[in-house]
Amino acid sequence: MEIIRHPIDSTSAAITITLLTVDRLTLARRRWRGIAEDGREFGFDLEHPLHHGEAFFLDGERAYQIQQQPETVLRIPLETSRSAAARLGWMVGNLHFQIEVAEEALFAPEDSAIRQMLDREHVPFTVETRVFTPLGGGHSHGHDH
Repeated sequence: MEIIRHPIDSTSAAITITLLTVDRLTLARRRWRGIAEDGREFGFDLEHPLHHGEAFFLDGERAYQIQQQPETVLRIPLETSRSAAARLGWMVGNLHFQIEVAEEALFAPEDSAIRQMLDREHVPFTVETRVFTPLGGGHSHGHDH
C-alpha cells in the first residue's frame, strides 16, 4: 500500500487518469484509506486534506486522481440584494451547516432542518445532485484524530 502525503502535479497530456472516489466527509480528513478504481490501495497521511480533481500519485504514465462523490444538496437561488444573500447565509450557518457560495446560488446539504427553515421563510429552493464544496472544507464538526 502506498502512503500519500501531499498532492502532485500531473499536467502531462500523455497520462492515463485512474480515479479514487470518496465521499466529502472522508475527503475532509487528513488520515484515511481508499481503493482506486483499478483496485490499488492507498493510505493517506496528509498535511492538508485533498480536493476534488487533485492528483496524488504517479506510476509511470498513470496518474491517480481524487474524485469526490456527488451528493444531494439544496440549491438556493440568490436574490439581487447583498443583504438578502448575507441573511440567507447567516440563517443556514446559524443551523451549523456549511454552505457553498456560487455567483447565482447558495448550496447547502440536503437536511430537513434547512428545508423547514427555507419553507418557513418562504425561500425557494431546488434539490440537485452535485459535488458539494463548502466554504472552509468538508464538514463543520468533528476532529481528526
